[in-house]
Amino acid sequence: MADEWKSKLDAGSVKFGANRAAMVALLGGIRAQEETIREGGGAKAAEAQRAKGRLTVRERLALLLDKDSQWMELGLWAAHGMYAEFGGAPGAGVVTGLGRVEGRLCMIVANDATVKAGAFFPMTAKKVLRAQTIALENRIPTLYLVDSSGVFLPLQEDVFPDQDDFGRVFRNNAVMSSLGVPQITAIMGMCVAGGAYLPVMTDTVLMTEGSGLFLAGPALVQAAIGQKTGAEELGGAAMHSEISGTVDFKEPNDHLCLARLRSLVGKLGNRKQEVGCIEIFSRVAYDAAKDAPRYAAEELYGLMDPGVGATNSYDMREVIARVVDRSEFEEYKADFGRTLVCGYARIGGRAVGIVANQKANQSHTVATGPQAGSQRTEFGGVIYTESAQKAARFIMDCNQQLVPLIFLHDVNGFMVGKDAEWSGIIRAGAKMVSAVSTSVVPKITVIVGGSFGAGHYAMCGKAYDPRFLFAWPTARYAVMSGASAANTLVEVRVKQMERGGRNLSPVEKQALYEDIKATYDSQADPRYGAARLWIDAIIDPAETRSLLMTALEACAMNVEVAKFNPGVLQT
Repeated sequence: MADEWKSKLDAGSVKFGANRAAMVALLGGIRAQEETIREGGGAKAAEAQRAKGRLTVRERLALLLDKDSQWMELGLWAAHGMYAEFGGAPGAGVVTGLGRVEGRLCMIVANDATVKAGAFFPMTAKKVLRAQTIALENRIPTLYLVDSSGVFLPLQEDVFPDQDDFGRVFRNNAVMSSLGVPQITAIMGMCVAGGAYLPVMTDTVLMTEGSGLFLAGPALVQAAIGQKTGAEELGGAAMHSEISGTVDFKEPNDHLCLARLRSLVGKLGNRKQEVGCIEIFSRVAYDAAKDAPRYAAEELYGLMDPGVGATNSYDMREVIARVVDRSEFEEYKADFGRTLVCGYARIGGRAVGIVANQKANQSHTVATGPQAGSQRTEFGGVIYTESAQKAARFIMDCNQQLVPLIFLHDVNGFMVGKDAEWSGIIRAGAKMVSAVSTSVVPKITVIVGGSFGAGHYAMCGKAYDPRFLFAWPTARYAVMSGASAANTLVEVRVKQMERGGRNLSPVEKQALYEDIKATYDSQADPRYGAARLWIDAIIDPAETRSLLMTALEACAMNVEVAKFNPGVLQT
């Protein structure tokens, strides 16, 4: 029987109220920015799109998705603050996310033609590839709404040739098809040049009248071979449905095309039953009312002070209690390695293993090294030797037992110093990183607060292939905190200048410190990471549970789990 966590969070305290107000203000600012991003190229570009008889990308999504169903948008912040010299590219000119179509969870990739005619910037390609990777790993049916002019030519060298560039999209189309992942494309505008291969590499192709599908448009054809032809004759819907046979369904307009697409998705079969079971991971009957957490998710707003970052101190079990079913959590090795909290729970009826940084300071009896037998205080958010050993074993157990893993980050890094080195911190850290690296069950990462240094790696950062990586607005994502980096770099700069014969005054040193810290802090902001797709989505803390439920459902769609083979472990 799982233990129900008894919350000690005082929702009536002054501190809670101040934290909540600061979090609400932070969320409000982020939501306002997100609404601007969702406007794409703006009202004028949207009217130009409608003047062609076409819907905007958000209007298309509204018709495609089941009404009142959850839409989990991914990569919204992609390219934020980038490509200013070209007028920017909100959302990288493409919308991606998980949504329900005829009750079926689907990955959707939809070009936004109001942003540079839906052209592919470097981050556009990476955003599409990230969506395909999620779909591929989880075997999620994928729908493409194509309305794109192709590669953004001024940046073609950064879009065209590399392993994680434009061409990889088509390679993924073929690989997904070979693994039985359904893919359906609706061409609802331009689809030209190399981009013309995307729809034809998928299982089924729909095309609206007035759209164009060709390797080269009329002007380029005339320049290349001297042939004069109109767009409709060259690659219109009628030609491709009647002559080339490339298009499976010709539709008069966006509305009917999307209705057809919904109908086709409704007829998709379910490959999970081919292996003789509905799901490979443990799942029990779930009642949304009876199995809800015992504490309100909105109380997470008052948990921490958004303004102090890595110095926040709180009990991570307060977060867990507002995420898991009935606030029940079976803690693993609760009295050992206390700066990491590990244990089993259910979210939406699905079994999970949780690895979370404990941010409250802990008391510990030293086992080895020069202080053996004495008591010490272990700092919250720091991974000590015993914590790393515990987490490594727990991660291995979850893989042996086929339990998906959820990592909750607020980590300052691994402990340093003589005591830590004598206790074998490097060996223990390597063990934990190895366990995360070779893990074969689905992994989902949520960055709650700091995610610094090698702690980010050990807690399943982006390089360790989490199926999804979410971040709260309070997340900070860097090698070290801005204050630590500034102190280090100021010291280096001062010594360099002193060797050159210049001594800085205290005022100059402080100015240098503030300048470096400001730069570092801006790069640690989750919006900076999300712009570069290091983060899939910046989420409202109160929505953590619902998003994890959707992500776990997606993960369960792939019933193929490789054999767990952890390799050599430091012992």
